[in-house]
Amino acid sequence: MKLNDLWKFYEADKRILGFSPHTIKAYSLQFKMLIIELGDIEIEEVTINLLKEYLAKQSEKLKPSSLGHRN
Repeated sequence: MKLNDLWKFYEADKRILGFSPHTIKAYSLQFKMLIIELGDIEIEEVTINLLKEYLAKQSEKLKPSSLGHRN
């Protein structure tokens, strides 16, 4: 399953749980930024090291409060 497909399930789950549209929009933005960096890869290709590298790159550009949204 590709990351974009996984997002559809995640978003549907958050809507069922009653998350606000603003929260879902914020999550969507963060997810899109992840996809831009990693590509729409298979979920099996996502590793802890890959995510750590992504967050390390982001920490160079963002304030700690903004980076917290990506953890």
